[in-house]
Amino acid sequence: MDKKIVRKGPLPGGRRGASGAGAGRGSMRAASRARGAARSSTSPPHPSSPPEGLVSAGSSRTQQAAPAAGGARRMRWSQEMNANALRAYFRAKGEETGCLAYRARMHRLFAELEPSLIVTEQNLADRVRYILRSNIFDVAELERLRREAVPSSDENATAEDAAPQMVEQPANVDAAVNTPVVVDSNDDGTVAQELELEHMRSILEEAIVETRSTPLENRPRLPRIALSKRNRAVVRALNPMLVTYLEASRDLCETDSILFGAALAVCRIIGAKVSTAGRATGHSSAIPAWRRRIEERIAKAKALTGRLICFRSGNNRPRIVRTVRMAFAGTNVSLSQPDITQKLTERIDDLKQRIAAWGKRIRRYTERSTRFNQNRLFQSDQKRLYESLERPMVSGTGPAPNQADTVAFWRGLWSEPVNHSEGPWTEVVASQCAGITPMDPVIITPDDVAEAVP
Repeated sequence: MDKKIVRKGPLPGGRRGASGAGAGRGSMRAASRARGAARSSTSPPHPSSPPEGLVSAGSSRTQQAAPAAGGARRMRWSQEMNANALRAYFRAKGEETGCLAYRARMHRLFAELEPSLIVTEQNLADRVRYILRSNIFDVAELERLRREAVPSSDENATAEDAAPQMVEQPANVDAAVNTPVVVDSNDDGTVAQELELEHMRSILEEAIVETRSTPLENRPRLPRIALSKRNRAVVRALNPMLVTYLEASRDLCETDSILFGAALAVCRIIGAKVSTAGRATGHSSAIPAWRRRIEERIAKAKALTGRLICFRSGNNRPRIVRTVRMAFAGTNVSLSQPDITQKLTERIDDLKQRIAAWGKRIRRYTERSTRFNQNRLFQSDQKRLYESLERPMVSGTGPAPNQADTVAFWRGLWSEPVNHSEGPWTEVVASQCAGITPMDPVIITPDDVAEAVP
């Protein structure tokens, strides 16, 4: 129910009855000014707000564009900070092919280069990865930073001094940093290869760390990769990187996780599709809706057939009689007519034929689906196909029996005489074999064994 509110006092702003839209506009402005004055008189000024005498006409727009006080702002990395991050990264990695402790050394070296910045190891590692992937520095600048960090890697310095060429390459950095740099065209391939190896090292390290922290049953199933030249080159490039990890391995389980992580890294580098679901979960065997409907029909038909057979054999319970009447509903069949037994037999045979037809349909689908899946599995992974065809080994999960119980069990089977109910044919066979002369007993002596075995 709507209530009509009638204002009895004067309108805000000292106006009683101005006509038109101006009255409402003036009233709202006056009320807004009154609320603003009340708020300014009761609430203390913000610490970051300028004094009243310094507030200009455009200060309100400036304050609206400024971020809220206390909000978290991301740190802006300058060119020098990015360069120091790469210097710390190259110096921490050095000439090693792969290690897991370089992040701590990189964080310590970066703290020495930038003592005023406070970043975590994870943030610094993410920043270095972003710098290498987003091409903030060009190839020549990356090579210069690498040589500054690791002087021993200055292998192509003589070639660079012998045939320098001026190449202008814009870097993907701030707008102010876009100057021509000196690049040796002979080093482009080497630097690109080094960057690719660094990318492979990072992927390998991430895969090994991820595999170590993942249970065995939750590891993804790796696909089979084609034996192409590119895939072979990736494997040859990752093999030397595994030396450091394998030398530090303490047991067979850790070696297995390292090798599985290397295989996972190869799949990620070449772009192979890796299933995210673990081995324990597998694929859900969803039953088609039409098969569920047919199975429900078969179950109902079997139940009805059983009730009809019970009624034909003389079971006249009310539930059975009610089911039989429902089975013959819509037909001119009465339970009191003389040929009711024949009608029951015809109805039972009809239901059995329906059940057989429905079951044959499901059986044809199952056989076809099995053949299709086995053909696909034979083309992709023959080993898994042969393993699936083998009989599953059924082993008990309870405690193993002791020796005394085992001996008593087998003695009870073979030592105790048992009277079997033998058929008459056994007597016929025994009478036929009675005239056969038994063979002489064979006695084997140690001398016979010595002669037979050289």
